[in-house]
Amino acid sequence: MLKMPLPDLGVMARRAEIVAALRQIVPGEGVIESELERRAYDCDGLTAYRQLPLVVVAPRTTAQVVAIMRYCSSQGVKVVPRGAGTSLSGGALPLEDGVLLSMSRFNRILEIDIANRCVVVQPGVTNLGVTHAVQDQGFYYAPDPSSQIACSIGGNVAENSGGVHCLKYGLTTNNVLGVEIVTLDGEVIRMGGKHFDAGGYDLLGVIVGSEGMLGVVTEATVRILPKPPGARALMIGFSSVEGAGDCVAAVIAAGIIPGGMEMMDRLAVEAAEAFIHAGYPLDCAALLIVELDGCETEVDHLVETVETIAAAHGATSCRSSRSEEERLLFWAGRKAAFS
Repeated sequence: MLKMPLPDLGVMARRAEIVAALRQIVPGEGVIESELERRAYDCDGLTAYRQLPLVVVAPRTTAQVVAIMRYCSSQGVKVVPRGAGTSLSGGALPLEDGVLLSMSRFNRILEIDIANRCVVVQPGVTNLGVTHAVQDQGFYYAPDPSSQIACSIGGNVAENSGGVHCLKYGLTTNNVLGVEIVTLDGEVIRMGGKHFDAGGYDLLGVIVGSEGMLGVVTEATVRILPKPPGARALMIGFSSVEGAGDCVAAVIAAGIIPGGMEMMDRLAVEAAEAFIHAGYPLDCAALLIVELDGCETEVDHLVETVETIAAAHGATSCRSSRSEEERLLFWAGRKAAFS
């Protein structure tokens, strides 16, 4: 059971004063105070828990974030940063006596550096937006949470988000090269840059996954990868969850690291198939989607090997994608499973 801390009644009594001060920092429509408009921010993807924030503020510049953090720190007012609000962990759940700091207006791609294989973005840029910005040049951003069409890079950094391709290509922490953050008392700090493994303590590794508790991300430098020359997905049905699990272990034990590997149980398969119509087998107790990538010869060899392993562990069906569109369709069902 999630227990909320007791609100600071003194802060709540000063709500009008706090709103006025924030309006001085972020003029125009950047401060949201009406109850109706604040309802849009009362939870994240974990909708079982809801709480109206004291006020919502949506800055546009790092200078405004600095001023907000300095003011709130000096006045003893709590701050909860929020990205796109797609998290399922309650990370963006507001506080009754706290300011909700929405980073949605930080939505620009600042630099695309193909030579150094990185992109510099503001935290409100969507996960999929990074790939869209570089895909014409043969690159993509590897971490791909199920909510990638909507989730933001800032939220990904806060939650250390993964996705179906994190098995081979890593989580957010393996794909973020640098960040700019504003600390709780309004200091701007830059960590990392366009290079791997900056000298000194791994402070960047501390920030990624810290859920906004150590500072507010105002800029991120992310690594982009060349798109593999080929990729195929296998859709493998099993009569038991145990069989599917044993197949996963056997694939890894064989030294194969798939580009993506995900399991769905019967209920998830039925729900996703009714919505996406990806051709999932409805008579299976568990479904594995296994993606193999690389050059054509390598992919052919890996597909044959995984099919053999699956058959040895009781696979009842096995289907390989025949086109890029079909490969994406296999994954579309998995990514729509929660919604």
